[in-house]
Amino acid sequence: MWQRMKGWIRSRWGDVRSSVYGGFDRWFVPYNIFEGTASSTLASNETVFSAISKLSNSMATLPLKLYNGRFEQVNNRVADLIGNAPNSNMTSFDFIRTLEVHRNEYGNAYALKMSDNRLQVDSLHILDPKRVRPVVEANTRELWYEVDGDKGRYYVHNLDMIHVKHISSQGHVGISPIEVLKGTVDFDKGVRQFSLDQMQGSIKASFILKTKTHLSKEKKREKLAHFKSFYQENGGVIIQDSGDEIEPIERNFMDTKVFEVERITRSRVASVFNIPLHMLGETQGESYKSMEQMALEYVQGTLLPIVRMYEQEFNRKLLSEVERRKGLGFKFNVGGLLRGDVKTRGEFYFKMIRSGGFTPNEVRAYEELPPKEGGEKLYVSRDLVPIDQLRGGDGRTG
Repeated sequence: MWQRMKGWIRSRWGDVRSSVYGGFDRWFVPYNIFEGTASSTLASNETVFSAISKLSNSMATLPLKLYNGRFEQVNNRVADLIGNAPNSNMTSFDFIRTLEVHRNEYGNAYALKMSDNRLQVDSLHILDPKRVRPVVEANTRELWYEVDGDKGRYYVHNLDMIHVKHISSQGHVGISPIEVLKGTVDFDKGVRQFSLDQMQGSIKASFILKTKTHLSKEKKREKLAHFKSFYQENGGVIIQDSGDEIEPIERNFMDTKVFEVERITRSRVASVFNIPLHMLGETQGESYKSMEQMALEYVQGTLLPIVRMYEQEFNRKLLSEVERRKGLGFKFNVGGLLRGDVKTRGEFYFKMIRSGGFTPNEVRAYEELPPKEGGEKLYVSRDLVPIDQLRGGDGRTG
């Protein structure tokens, strides 16, 4: 409470006024701090754009729910806020996707937590990451966020700021993947520009007409005019006169080096963003036995660390200590990405129902079907017997 009161005082120092944004409305004129602009790299490089699109869309499509300690879904104000409408302008899908785009573009993504008069979470607003800097207070060693407003700087305590980031050597500021890829992107752009300049600046002639005798300028023009007219009037057929030599000019604009550079770029982008190479269109050297294996690599190697970071950030910033001790916590459901084909799912559900792991209605819920009467019971196959029932009267197994 004391830290929040200090943040409230420092953020409103000098020009205190109430508004729907709790005193932060000065940030909207003339520049809206709650909106950012895309970098030139994201807007101009197809490979980087594709990688960030896949990551942000994957995170935004994962169902996000609040559960208690018994893994039962909890519906309250905070759950509705984060699961449906974090603020009056965005859906949960837009909110998560924008955070993930900022995280992969700038290395850091920030969302300011607004509270009502009772200090309850009221809304979450995404900030321009270029205007936010994590700072540590010298005396208390508490983490604060320094925000550049239009009329000065504001300080927000870390409990009032959602912050998701890439890896960092310092722990507070994430490293931008685009900065890591700067050399690769610049080289790729240079090769493309060079190839484009060659195509645009190449000569338009198609043939070299060689003569064995020296001709005057008038004879050259006459011979060239005769050659062009004959070529046009005869459907591209050329008759080579005695003493003349016609050599076609061959140009190969599809240089293999360009494609090699593109493959190198895709490989490095996939490595930096930690996503499988096949998701960027490169399939050479990779073999998978099934679609499930491909999905499993993406979920385990790429999404799980990101998911865990978001979950812990939401749990720490949006739930009280009392709620966390009761077992409440946000959880992304990544199971949908690991669902196999119909045959594989059928075998899995069959085994889980026979072993008492799932009820029929739980299986129907996974398949987005309505429950049926009697389907809430657990069933077990009668050919499965507890091992203690196999013991004889003398205690020995029979």
